[in-house]
Amino acid sequence: QVQLVESGGGLVQAGGSLRLSCATSGRTFSTYAMGWFRQAPGKERECVAAINTSGGWTYYPDSVKGRFTVSRDNAKNTVYLQMNSLKPEDTALYYCAAMRPGRLATKIESYDFWGQGTQVTVSS
Repeated sequence: QVQLVESGGGLVQAGGSLRLSCATSGRTFSTYAMGWFRQAPGKERECVAAINTSGGWTYYPDSVKGRFTVSRDNAKNTVYLQMNSLKPEDTALYYCAAMRPGRLATKIESYDFWGQGTQVTVSS
């Protein structure tokens, strides 16, 4: 079992930055690929970043590419999401999730464990 706890969300003006953190329990963090998802009211949950076990591969959809950066520190059992140039449309509840390698990182169904989420609100 892996427990995930997100932090770092908040209210920021458009153009600002936030850094989300996801701290995990257990000794197996380095064996899981990690993803960041978001869900806005009335919309489907979508993947905004993913990273493999070593950090050598990352994924971003076009909507956040060049603005968001995912990274991980396996020694600290933590994954991060640096969000720059934030837009009002980035407003959502942001979740981190853990996935055993070998699955499609953009699919919600690929992930085994989820955090409770942290709210990000971007004002115009």
